[in-house]
Amino acid sequence: MKVASIGECMIELSPRPGGLFALGFGGDTLNTAVYLARLGVAVDYLTALGDDRFSDRMVAAWRAEGVGVARVRRVAGRLPGLYLIETDDRGERFFSYWRERAPARELFQGDAVAELAGAIAGYDLAYLSGISLSLYGADGRTALFAALDAQRARGGRVAFDSNYRPRNWRDAAEARDAMQVLLGRADIALVSFDDERALWGDGSPAACARRIQKLGPGEVVVKNAGETALVVADGTSLSVAPEPGPPPVDTTAAGDSFNAAYLAARVNGAAPADAVRAGHRLAAAVIRHPGAIIARQAMPAMI
Repeated sequence: MKVASIGECMIELSPRPGGLFALGFGGDTLNTAVYLARLGVAVDYLTALGDDRFSDRMVAAWRAEGVGVARVRRVAGRLPGLYLIETDDRGERFFSYWRERAPARELFQGDAVAELAGAIAGYDLAYLSGISLSLYGADGRTALFAALDAQRARGGRVAFDSNYRPRNWRDAAEARDAMQVLLGRADIALVSFDDERALWGDGSPAACARRIQKLGPGEVVVKNAGETALVVADGTSLSVAPEPGPPPVDTTAAGDSFNAAYLAARVNGAAPADAVRAGHRLAAAVIRHPGAIIARQAMPAMI
């Protein structure tokens, strides 16, 4: 099983005591790629970076984590985006972004698109998010959708986390249109109820799952901000609660890590409910630490 994780990684500034910030790197699909690699899944990251020292450090860090970097495009004279995390007293996070000129936005533009599309078609699973979709614009999304069609025609599968961020879109209608097209090509949907309710007005996780299944995915997981997650797959619907734990320090990458553990478990033959439990366990460990990527020694042993 070989996974292509598609999206953007940015420079991350996360809070530390005394008003200081630590430098790291993060982005939703990159976070998932790192955790997939740590869980033994072969994964490449597909993105575009600059030719600067921060981009060099990103690539070196991904390679050290076991994430494949052969499909990372480097763009001369450009810099990656940057985001800053702030957290409240409950560990809930708030983001500020500087990413308008990030080269990842141009991944599906230019002469290299045909080569990239051909590469995507060779993966067993393509993983991406609503943030990925928001980067590329209408023409870029058309090229992406065509690449996913070719990938699925060869027997590949698509996993998608809607990860709706209103500021990334011109308006909600644009986001809904793009996500509907993508969900029509998705086999696995891993969504957050808060995001879906904000975008679609779903009244419950069950209503959310029913709506998404009608669009195409046969396997749907609706996460609910650390509460019970609903999984609909293999003709069954189950609610799976997380184990009790201490309050979060920083909820950054909670959903991204959940997705990684869920997909890794499913790749290894776990039943959907057991995969949800794996997702809960990894997410619980991640939110007890600041930043998107926790230290290797903090990874829970049971994953």
